[in-house]
Amino acid sequence: MTRGLDDGSVDLGDVARRIAEMAAGPEQVEAYVARRRETAVRVYDGAVESLTSATSTGIGVRVVRDGRQGFASTGSLSAGGEAGAHAIGSALAAVLDAARTNAAFASPDDNGGIAEPDGVAPADLALWRDETVATPVADKIALAVDLDRRLRDADSRVRQVPSSDYGDVASEVAIATSAGIRAATRRTSCHLSASVLVGTGAETQSGTGFAVGRAPGDLDAEEAAQDALDRALRLLGARKGTSGEVTVVFDPRVTAVVLSVIAGALAGDVAVKGRSMFTGRLGESVAAGHVTLVDDPTDARAFSAASVDAEGMACRRNVLVDAGVLRGFVHDSRSGRMAGTGSSGSAVRGGYATTPGAGCRALVLRPATRGTGRGDGAPPGTGGIAGTGGSGRDEILAIVGEGLYVQSVTGVHSGANPVSGDFSVAAEGVRIAGGGFAEPVREVTIASTLQRMLASVLAIGSDIDWLPGIAAGQTVAIEGMRMSGR
Repeated sequence: MTRGLDDGSVDLGDVARRIAEMAAGPEQVEAYVARRRETAVRVYDGAVESLTSATSTGIGVRVVRDGRQGFASTGSLSAGGEAGAHAIGSALAAVLDAARTNAAFASPDDNGGIAEPDGVAPADLALWRDETVATPVADKIALAVDLDRRLRDADSRVRQVPSSDYGDVASEVAIATSAGIRAATRRTSCHLSASVLVGTGAETQSGTGFAVGRAPGDLDAEEAAQDALDRALRLLGARKGTSGEVTVVFDPRVTAVVLSVIAGALAGDVAVKGRSMFTGRLGESVAAGHVTLVDDPTDARAFSAASVDAEGMACRRNVLVDAGVLRGFVHDSRSGRMAGTGSSGSAVRGGYATTPGAGCRALVLRPATRGTGRGDGAPPGTGGIAGTGGSGRDEILAIVGEGLYVQSVTGVHSGANPVSGDFSVAAEGVRIAGGGFAEPVREVTIASTLQRMLASVLAIGSDIDWLPGIAAGQTVAIEGMRMSGR
């Protein structure tokens, strides 16, 4: 039984099962029932600027008949006595009838259909914390107020703290199908985040810091405040960098952004349609030999981890690039049929009002072992080091010797293309000299292609940092990127 976020009177698993059991004749029926509760607090200058607390519950239903798929959803799901039970029954019948009607007008799809059980058992993951739901809103507000105070008092160069935020999400999903799938998953997550402006004279720089966890007790306000402050102070005195070819070291947050773009090219539904830079390259070398990319939603450290995917299939560890060779894509049931591989337990969706597609949930670069790239005795910063294990930022900076540490990037949505692989984004950070930080750099563009970047990975850190999103962050060095500045 799935425990409710409200009064517990609506059991999500029971609702999903009731819809699946309404399947008539040869039709296939899938019910996806979700409940989500969110809290968002924003504090400015020691006072609450905004507060949101919302709960949403809804149903998405897919019907497949004669190869034609219909989908419908409703956000109406409440209970309370006999009248409430009748209302739920009517809502279930109505959304199922709507999906059936939509299926009648759809085009046939030979690869359509709901997921079929494959016998893989879901991992037993502890992703839910009662504390996240039970903590009073006043205590959550206090966390954001404390973060704001810490930043305002942190340094004489702090000019403003534009926002200090607390947020949490508690989500539950139940899935049932006429093919016999009965699955449920739930998780909680929360975060503190803040932005800060620091300055000297006429100059002002900004920085953003985070702390994340599954429950409010996991959050460290001092960690978030110091993170924001360090990032802002590091950029004081920044000037445009000099154009040229450089070795770039990505901050873990930037690595997560880049991996999220690459994840889009590893989705099976785009790959089978020829919309991925990896289409047709299975079994080929697509990265340096020490690069291994794994999507593992069963890693409980990932905030998007789940025991089952959006079709009720067990999530599993998928090795996508192994020692530089492309070994596979992530698939939902439809793209798996198109590729002839079956589902990899990688169906995702944006909520109950959307249909599933294929996607990564927890993409990470496996830290490499120390080795030599060309085997020619090249010194640090010239491609001689293939990767490092047990390493973090400082060790990788020492390996690189000279280059650019990229702290943040902008323009990713327009400047990074998972179809062509083109990559060109605005960046700011710090020049690397003598294996350490030198002067800060701003207003530069770094460019290459994702294919070339994967082939030019110099070092992979073991400082894995999970933030909300579909990819992990870690320090990564890449040779031969073009920097455009002055």
